[in-house]
Amino acid sequence: MQPEAVNPYPVSLSVDYEEGARNRLTVGFRIFTVIPILVVLSLLGSSQIHAGYASFGASGVIFLPTLLMLLFRRKYPGWWFDFNLNIVRFGNRVFAYLLILRDDYPSTDEEQAVHVELPDPQGGAGLNRWLPLVKWFLAIPHYIVLFFLSIAAAVLSLVGWFVVLFTGHYPRSFHDFVVGLMRWSIRVQAYTLVLVTDRYPPFQLRP
Repeated sequence: MQPEAVNPYPVSLSVDYEEGARNRLTVGFRIFTVIPILVVLSLLGSSQIHAGYASFGASGVIFLPTLLMLLFRRKYPGWWFDFNLNIVRFGNRVFAYLLILRDDYPSTDEEQAVHVELPDPQGGAGLNRWLPLVKWFLAIPHYIVLFFLSIAAAVLSLVGWFVVLFTGHYPRSFHDFVVGLMRWSIRVQAYTLVLVTDRYPPFQLRP
């Protein structure tokens, strides 16, 4: 039995594959229909003190206050975790819609078909208070790999857009790759930005 099966990484993301014919009209105009919900997401991000970049739903998480609380008091307020969890879930619903993975318009509160789980830090007592200061540095190899994978995902999404317009179906292989990238990205975010785990993220697309 593989170690991952015994002790899986505590951050998970999955997006249900949309079976059947896709909505070619909304897919064709996706770049425009996504604008209102992107504005809402960006406004949430601009109203929070965070790390300064948005990638697959990380915009708007409470980062700097959490880092300081962990550093000086080794505390992670429960309602901060609830907010971060929900903003990450919302952001990933928006990106799943933008990247043609789903046709259902992103909800601000319902889970829909995008499933995100983060480990509850249980108030922060089990987290290392010093590690958040260097997590960004330790994660540099992930940033490099994710940069190139993001380019590949953008190309696949563009190709998938044309495929849906001509055939009405989104290739399952494209779906699995893009969702795998989102999963990898959110694990890095949970480690470096949301600060809910001290376990180093794996270099993998699979669950």
